[in-house]
Amino acid sequence: MSLYQNDIADIARLRETQGSAWDAINPESAARMRAQNRFRTGLDIARYTASIMRRDMAEYDADPAKYTQSLGCWHGFIGQQKMISIKKHFGTTDKKYLYLSGWMIAALRSEFGPLPDQSMHEKTAVPGLIEELYTFLRQADARELGGLFRELDAAREAGDQVAERAVQNKIDNFQTHIVPIIADIDAGFGNAEATYLLSKKMIEAGACCIQLENQVSDEKQCGHQDGKVTVPHEDFLAKIRAVRYAFLELGVEDGVIVARTDSLGAGLTKQIAVTHEPGDLGDQYNSFLDCEEVDLAGMNNGDVVLNRDGKLLRPKRLPSNLFQFRKGSGEDRVVLDCITSLQNGADLLWIETEKPHVGQIAAMVNRIRDVVPNAKLVYNNSPSFNWTLNFRQQVFDAWSEEGRDLAAYDRANLMSAEYDASELAVEADNRIRSFQADGAREAGIFHHLITLPTYHTAALSTDNLAKEYFGDEGMLGYVAGVQRKEIRQGIACVKHQNMAGSDMGDDHKEYFAGEAALKAAGKDNTMNQFG
Repeated sequence: MSLYQNDIADIARLRETQGSAWDAINPESAARMRAQNRFRTGLDIARYTASIMRRDMAEYDADPAKYTQSLGCWHGFIGQQKMISIKKHFGTTDKKYLYLSGWMIAALRSEFGPLPDQSMHEKTAVPGLIEELYTFLRQADARELGGLFRELDAAREAGDQVAERAVQNKIDNFQTHIVPIIADIDAGFGNAEATYLLSKKMIEAGACCIQLENQVSDEKQCGHQDGKVTVPHEDFLAKIRAVRYAFLELGVEDGVIVARTDSLGAGLTKQIAVTHEPGDLGDQYNSFLDCEEVDLAGMNNGDVVLNRDGKLLRPKRLPSNLFQFRKGSGEDRVVLDCITSLQNGADLLWIETEKPHVGQIAAMVNRIRDVVPNAKLVYNNSPSFNWTLNFRQQVFDAWSEEGRDLAAYDRANLMSAEYDASELAVEADNRIRSFQADGAREAGIFHHLITLPTYHTAALSTDNLAKEYFGDEGMLGYVAGVQRKEIRQGIACVKHQNMAGSDMGDDHKEYFAGEAALKAAGKDNTMNQFG
């Protein structure tokens, strides 16, 4: 007997114990509502999705072709539509996640208005968006199951047992839209205690995976902007442990922590690390500082000095009171960041880079894997990169090394549309197309994500609609550019009343009031025009 049928039987038995007071309760209606609300709490979701990520991580370790992907979200509806589209086009949500971007919360969700990615937005907006995303995903489940229940009723009414069994099988094997969300906690919004408290709220909202970066919380910058300031390793490890304690306290034992390093592009630090003996973690962090040798006579008022191998070294301090690292030390710092994070409780790595280059990423990952063989990355396929220009330049450079004639190309101007149909541009596009598979195979990338996709798609589609609608096309700009495409492509939102829950509301009205229910889906509902 299926879970659905078991629920019907259980509720029927419960109704019998209540006597005539429950005569109007239909066990199958209650079972349907139960099926449409499989996940009662955010912790149910966190535990369920953590097990999915752990399974996917193990499958990737066995076969790098089995990498995972996600797209960034800034609203529950956006996340819902992504998963509905994935189920429509691929028939499964397997290895497809959602990404919650701190950048998009700052730019689109703050009560202060649009903000840069500097952790100035309300930190409560982060768990709030997680909860919102899962509310919309749960509604996607309820809506799709509601359609199946109506199909089941129609098959029964027609006496078609074959169709009834087919629909029942779809119900019994229904795949939820609930998937893991990789949630951005920035640099923790404060000290380790603040990180722990916010992590708890995020996990309670449903997060099974929290991404934490090694920047100074109150100096935080977007990973693709200048002025990034990192913290000593011990400070970062304390925050990793804070997230782990939050997972354990709430019973999400499989919770996943992504340790992000911004060290490749971060040339500054606010603190000189505490060190107790040569070669310890603090000493290694300090060894990357840009220093000059001084003697006591050459010291200035307020100078900070280090004693290394019997020499006095003065770190270069900027007017901002920050210290700078030696130029060219970024990759070495990234490798040390990653190894220490994995050795101290992190599960996955995030290396923020300045360009999408498989060879560059692989070079760092191979060094990390010399120490931690199963090291895996979450990688930001960022819209901050000019993908077209980067890959055309990569092809240009590769062909130059091969000695090919490149007289027809200007490397500094490869973004020009005049090259769009060229052999070089075609090869660059092929490399962009295979970037995720290549990165998974060669650079240890378990998860590929795009942080801000719908920020850009919303702007692009709105620009096109506004140009047509307010221009010569008038209403045809909407009809041809939006609605007709929705109909042709089978976009569920063309029936926007249904998507907003109108049919589910009708079902509930019928459960509660029977024949007296006043339902919206009558003959005069204009949604009927869409068949």
